[in-house]
Amino acid sequence: MPPKRAVDLAGSLLLLLALSPVLLVAAAAVAVTSPGPVLHRAPHTGLGGRPFERLTFRTTHAGHVTLVGRLLRRRFLDGLPQLLNVVRGEMSLVGPPPLPVAPAPTGPGRARLAVRPGITGLWQISGRSELPWEEMTVLDLHYVEQHWLGLDLMILARTVPTAVAGRPPVRVA
Repeated sequence: MPPKRAVDLAGSLLLLLALSPVLLVAAAAVAVTSPGPVLHRAPHTGLGGRPFERLTFRTTHAGHVTLVGRLLRRRFLDGLPQLLNVVRGEMSLVGPPPLPVAPAPTGPGRARLAVRPGITGLWQISGRSELPWEEMTVLDLHYVEQHWLGLDLMILARTVPTAVAGRPPVRVA
């Protein structure tokens, strides 16, 4: 087993175990506060262009973000079910974000298919939505070209304070 996959598997299993109380509370809150499935399954493109269903907690109902959904999104908890995608080998802990199934990337963006998509990555720790699309793409391509286990560990270490800080609240004018 390659070292990156070993870290992904061990890390995701440990996180699932350590965060199981959070996962259970979040799942119960989603189930109790609005009808529908607890998990949202969305088709995405993985390693080599293979499709897979990315798992997240359902945060919307009837097209609107629920109160529980807002809380989950604020602390990035809505993405915790992606740890199951990592265990299954569809995603990695670290990598470029998964792409929707269609349209398939072309040009330099196609290089992203050379690695497994990740739960976190360079763009997530470098400004997220404050970054222009072009800079996010450059960071993703830089990761694809330069990834190694040390970079993954640095990104994981920087992800923790980013997640703890959370997203700033959305202000409605």
